Amino acid sequence: MRGRHIAVTGATAGIGRAASIELARRGARLTLFCRSPEKAAILERDIREHGGEVSIIIMDMADLASVREAAKTFLLHNETLDVLLNNAGIVNTSRKESAQGYEETLAVNHFAPFLLTGLLLPALRSGRAARIVNVSSGAHAFVKDMGYNDMQAQKKYSTFHEYGRSKLANILFTRHLAQLLADDQITVNCLHPGAVSTSLGTQNSGLMGKVLPLLLKPFFRTPEKGAETSLYLCCSEEVTEISGEYFVNCKAVKPRRWARDEAAAARLWDYTEQILDFHYSL
Repeated sequence: MRGRHIAVTGATAGIGRAASIELARRGARLTLFCRSPEKAAILERDIREHGGEVSIIIMDMADLASVREAAKTFLLHNETLDVLLNNAGIVNTSRKESAQGYEETLAVNHFAPFLLTGLLLPALRSGRAARIVNVSSGAHAFVKDMGYNDMQAQKKYSTFHEYGRSKLANILFTRHLAQLLADDQITVNCLHPGAVSTSLGTQNSGLMGKVLPLLLKPFFRTPEKGAETSLYLCCSEEVTEISGEYFVNCKAVKPRRWARDEAAAARLWDYTEQILDFHYSL
């Protein structure tokens, strides 16, 4: 990966941190989109101490204005981009809203990476056989459709439903974008990292945020183990020509039937572009 330029979201903890450190170790040049300046500074120091080349851009994925500004900052440098790893994600135990008033899980896990990816497409097009890698989850099995009658979870909120819906959105987004970029030298794939001991969910108060992660930790993979499929999709020559697929344990597998629905993927795409008032330049 020496000389390759890779951008990572959610890099300061868990899978994102493990993947970033390993990518730097392999010689990649990193741009890390991070919400916390303090945590970003610690990670930057750790990478530089091991000889890695890294730049930090502060970005809050719960604020789409911040996503737009971060992308603008990146593009101002006229950088090429070889890999975009959309890793960041949240899970909330109660309904919260993003800066723009959207249900926060959907906003952070789907709207933000959709917007960031679209804004960074010019840099990806100038990269070398560029790749987009989206971290999804087996949690897409929790839901069978996007539920447009209550997309913002205003009528009913369920932690597992909202998280699962956002992860279903990741897969549908991946599949549709792969089709749209079929004539470009850009691949788009997504993955399930497995049950990983990370900071996901610890921003919540109460049992879910404090006690439950500690109780479940012995059953979780390490972040390093969880990052393996992300690294595989970012780096491996075996997937150079593969696009639009869902990977588990570094192997392409079929997600649930409703995650392979092309009409559902197209509908979600149109809905998202309308909500964000943003259209991809394809």
